[in-house]
Amino acid sequence: MEKKLLVLDIDGTLVNNEKQITPKTKKALFAAMEAGHSVMIASGRPTPGVQRYVEELRLAEYGGYTLTYNGARVQDCRTGRELYEKRLPNSMLRPIYEYAERNDLGIITYEKDMALDPQVLSGRRLDDWILWEAKINGLTVGVREDFLDYVNYDVYKVLLTADPERSEHHMKELRELLGPQANVMRSEAFFIEVTARHIDKARTLAKVIGPIGVFQNNTICCGDAFNDISMVKYAGIGVAMGNAKPEVKEVADYITASNEEDGIAQVVERFLLTEPDEDDNAVFRQM
Repeated sequence: MEKKLLVLDIDGTLVNNEKQITPKTKKALFAAMEAGHSVMIASGRPTPGVQRYVEELRLAEYGGYTLTYNGARVQDCRTGRELYEKRLPNSMLRPIYEYAERNDLGIITYEKDMALDPQVLSGRRLDDWILWEAKINGLTVGVREDFLDYVNYDVYKVLLTADPERSEHHMKELRELLGPQANVMRSEAFFIEVTARHIDKARTLAKVIGPIGVFQNNTICCGDAFNDISMVKYAGIGVAMGNAKPEVKEVADYITASNEEDGIAQVVERFLLTEPDEDDNAVFRQM
């Protein structure tokens, strides 16, 4: 069996609703890595926010990877080497901040050196969504009244919080405001994420699979949210979780069980631990 790369979103995909990797899913992933396949965690989270799962899955030992900030950074877990990065120019920060101020949106980015000071920086105020973002990533959070002066560096990502009923409208307005120099997407109904031009999970994955030693047809990408759509479409086998947004299921080749029902274990057993048969010459869908 050829080496495959299993690419996993975290929230709503790899972990259950308690943010835990279940024993069944963990056992399946270890079996896949023991069989010679590789695992990449691909998340909108900042790099420190995925470290807990890197350690739990022993990705440094098995030679796994992290794709963080929605694709703005890729790291080799075994060597610690950065395989790819692209930051949003600092000049883009002011128009994003001013839009947030006009529309009363929350806005955050991250400390310059997250390895030394893993902190969320809030530009205007705290809200429940910002506090939730900090909590799930294990980060401290603080409001910077001097946000634009303090963040005088290029950033991996800016995240805005918005009423879910209005977030799509704000996303479209921000795309028009910022033009082609930035990529604006939603990860959750209440999160609008701004990264550098041409940054999303699929485009970044396409840049790094060659050096990793995997062909596109041997990638299996699993996700549930809006920011997973690009990689699910790109993958050799694109997998939507049973709990995925309808838009993700629409582009998926295969629909697995939910994150509460060990959907990832099902994918591993079906595509990584079973020898392909004639039926696998065609990608299929399963509810």
